[in-house]
Amino acid sequence: MKTQKRETNPIVTAIESIAEPLCIAEGFELVHVECVSDQGGMIVRIYLDKPGGITLDDCVHMTRHLGDIIDVELEEISAYRLEISSPGAKRPLKKLADFERFLGSRVKVEAVEPIGGRLKFTGILSKVQDGCVEVVVNNEPVVFHFEQISKSRLA
Repeated sequence: MKTQKRETNPIVTAIESIAEPLCIAEGFELVHVECVSDQGGMIVRIYLDKPGGITLDDCVHMTRHLGDIIDVELEEISAYRLEISSPGAKRPLKKLADFERFLGSRVKVEAVEPIGGRLKFTGILSKVQDGCVEVVVNNEPVVFHFEQISKSRLA
């Protein structure tokens, strides 16, 4: 399955490799992981989804399980705060399967290099085919090869 460029932060990569199998086993999709610096250390944000959406109980359950695993597996992370939530209405689209799932939705796409002099596009996701994504912007189709997309999300 094709995905956009993965996070280059080694801690994020390590957390993804730890979290993905647990998420799959628990029936969740790991949407995104990010780490940001905070006064007291680091905030680790993990965004999960599942059919029908996730609940507060799901977040509490996964916080306990993932927190325990991160504590054991990633000793190099000392002080951190773990936040688990839904990706929300502006969910990132990171895999071709995400684009297929949200066909017909309004999206924001940022290209790696300018297309027609622009980097950022907002429109309706109209087609996903042969590794390409088509977004209709102002009634004009814009086609992106998946590798040309640096960021994308629901709008």
